[in-house]
Amino acid sequence: MEELTISQIAHHAAIRPSTIRYYESINLLPSPRRTSGQRRYDAGILHRLAFIKTAQSLGFTLTEIQAFFDSSPEHVPISSHWQTLAQDKLAEVDALINRAYHMKRMLQQSLQCNCPTLDDCIDCVLAIGHVEK
Repeated sequence: MEELTISQIAHHAAIRPSTIRYYESINLLPSPRRTSGQRRYDAGILHRLAFIKTAQSLGFTLTEIQAFFDSSPEHVPISSHWQTLAQDKLAEVDALINRAYHMKRMLQQSLQCNCPTLDDCIDCVLAIGHVEK
């Protein structure tokens, strides 16, 4: 199988070589083989990079992704481990949506502000915040 350079991997994965080096430094990617000091990757690394990118788009942090790679319990099927992580992330997303909904309602209410002074406006905004909580 052909080995690829860091530049080739970065090009195919649409990320910077520095990102690949960073992922290696935090053990998100395995250290590659080196030939004359240059990193040489198996093309399979692209699959792992695609997973990382997808997991990030789902809201997972690099720390969470690394924990998934590192702490998959051997006695638990990997799918169960992933489902647990996904359920936890869904709870976070639901909380974020709820917070955004309340922010939107408060901002919509604040559009009714016709206060003549700064102090009146401050009191108006504080009243809206108090009602929402």
